[in-house]
Amino acid sequence: MLGRANYIALVGGGRQPKFPQNKVIIWDDAKQKEVITLEFRSQVNRVNLSRSRIIVALHNSVHMYTFSSPPEKISVFETADNPLGLCCLGSKVVAFPGRTPGQVQMVEIGTGNVSIIPAHSSPLRAMDLSPDGEILATASETGTLVRIFSTSNCARMGELRRGVDHAVIFSIAISPNSSLLAVTSDKATLHIFDLPHSLQNARNDPTSNLRSHHYSSSLSTAGSGDDGNNQKWGILGRIPLLPRVFSDVYSFTSMHFEVDDDPQTALGIGGAIPIPGIPGGKARKGIIGWTNDTTILVIGAGRDGRWEKFVMGDGGESGKRNCVRQGWKRYLGG
Repeated sequence: MLGRANYIALVGGGRQPKFPQNKVIIWDDAKQKEVITLEFRSQVNRVNLSRSRIIVALHNSVHMYTFSSPPEKISVFETADNPLGLCCLGSKVVAFPGRTPGQVQMVEIGTGNVSIIPAHSSPLRAMDLSPDGEILATASETGTLVRIFSTSNCARMGELRRGVDHAVIFSIAISPNSSLLAVTSDKATLHIFDLPHSLQNARNDPTSNLRSHHYSSSLSTAGSGDDGNNQKWGILGRIPLLPRVFSDVYSFTSMHFEVDDDPQTALGIGGAIPIPGIPGGKARKGIIGWTNDTTILVIGAGRDGRWEKFVMGDGGESGKRNCVRQGWKRYLGG
């Protein structure tokens, strides 16, 4: 959906799709009709809209069009396998996987200049662009680290550690004020981090009382800081020559959320029918949405589709920020 406008991008999916899975339908809800149709040779994995661009992600390419009637094709970019349709669209840049697994291509919308970011050594699993377009966050299929990059010069600003064991990242999302990052995974845990530049922004933002005043503004690109977020291992984080996991930056708070594995139609023992038109063939879980700078919704689809609401607090006298689940509701099924 295009912001709060009346345009919605529709792609067929599910077991009884209304539209073909290789077509993008731009629907004008005010006029109750299709206004733009784009057809491709393969399944569409994701569509992003802005007031001037339509971005379509296929399995091995990303297509850029003008948002006009009829639309004009601007560019086509080859990518590594992109079954999840990873693509982030901002006002100035668009980011998506590069031709080599683990790399990110970042394209300036105004000039068409392309930059390559060697983000990870394994294929990308999730990515997000901050609302102000200044920060790009990425995670790989390994699922242990989230790396933070500046879109202005493609430099790595920091590295955030979710954990030490492998995990499937469900979603990463940057807060509206670009100071916090939320991450969900198949460990059924919501992690919340300070972004590396949050202290610098906090000095200019009087409403940032929930941000860590201990976070180091000199966070190195290796992901180490001085205080605050490194308290997980205490003094061990300051001892030289120990493995880097002791000095990495961890989340300042975490919270459990519900992950119910949906039973799929079995084909004999251990077999299952994937859901057509959905990347990976399974209903998506743990999708993060920030409603404001301190409130997060975690949404899951499937037979037990539900949303859960989490709110951050300042921890009272202890000063340690925390996160509590304030409510939840099933929107499908019982």
